Amino acid sequence: MDILIKTPKKKALVTGANGQDGSFLSEYLLSKDYDVYGTIRRNSVAENQDIRISHLENKIQTEYADLTDISSLERVLKSIMPDEIYNTAAQSHVRISFDLPHLTIQSNSVGVLNLMESYRYICPSARLLQCSSSEMFGNTVDDDNFQRESTPMNPVSPYGISKLFSYHLIRHYRRSYKLFAVNSICFNHESSRRSTNFVTNKIVKAAVRIKLGLQDKLELGNMDSFRIWTFKRLR
Repeated sequence: MDILIKTPKKKALVTGANGQDGSFLSEYLLSKDYDVYGTIRRNSVAENQDIRISHLENKIQTEYADLTDISSLERVLKSIMPDEIYNTAAQSHVRISFDLPHLTIQSNSVGVLNLMESYRYICPSARLLQCSSSEMFGNTVDDDNFQRESTPMNPVSPYGISKLFSYHLIRHYRRSYKLFAVNSICFNHESSRRSTNFVTNKIVKAAVRIKLGLQDKLELGNMDSFRIWTFKRLR
């Protein structure tokens, strides 16, 4: 008689699951038959907390947590004991990082330190992915105008600086504590889930409002800046 042994599903924790990246990643992990858990921060407008993952209701389990609150991270990790951790949570707006430098550093740098300390003590056998950013390179390019992992990193914003700090934190914890912790250097990526204070969504909304006669013109900031945009969807 054949005996079937059911293998437990892998458990994945996605921080910032209700963000653009976190929501797509949660969908992808579900398609790979993971048990998916996500952290979200409290929002004063409850409907805005999970609008990007409302279609995943009853498919993923969400917990309130914040990278700047190490006790919340410890509670979530102890409760879930994940096999994999994906850190997509961040203050991710480059322009706003100039207005809120302390918050940006607390969230993106100290927050990652909180996560790594909790991770190495509670579930060190898990695998962790940190979402880093091309903003770490700043305006530096190689002689052929491309950027590579070997390109010197000279960030030019509080956001880029905060991401470079956490990038090196991941390398430090991997080397010093033999953790499976890696960085992914993400370049600019867009989708219909992009927040309305990013330039792409601003342009689209303004175009619609101009078409409807609700405004006359589109105002933009620095016309000398440029970006290469890619589509976010993972599959």
